[in-house]
Amino acid sequence: QVQLVESGGGLVQPGGSLRLSCVTSGSISSVNAMVWYRQAPGKQRELVARLTGIGNTNYADSVKGRFTISRDIAKNTVYLQMSSLKPEDTAVYYCNADLTTWQGMRLMRREYWGQGTQVTVSS
Repeated sequence: QVQLVESGGGLVQPGGSLRLSCVTSGSISSVNAMVWYRQAPGKQRELVARLTGIGNTNYADSVKGRFTISRDIAKNTVYLQMSSLKPEDTAVYYCNADLTTWQGMRLMRREYWGQGTQVTVSS
């Protein structure tokens, strides 16, 4: 049973910083990509930052230069460091993992989602 558990959300003033964490657990054979998405009220879910299994990254234009995605392999954790936060960054942030996992004796590749963590940027 694969689980993704996010943490680190909260209320922060404009210009402030937060670090989100996403811990993965389960019978994981390999991590193909880890992605942070966000969804603001009334808007579609959007990709924020992506980190591939070989370390390539890409970011939404709206967060480039302010957000950094990284991974601690030993801790099975991916982070999203968010700086210079703006009110428009307010959203529920979701962790998504593209994983290859053991299902009995078989390897299967699929995506998994965390439960989401609320980030509110407001004075």
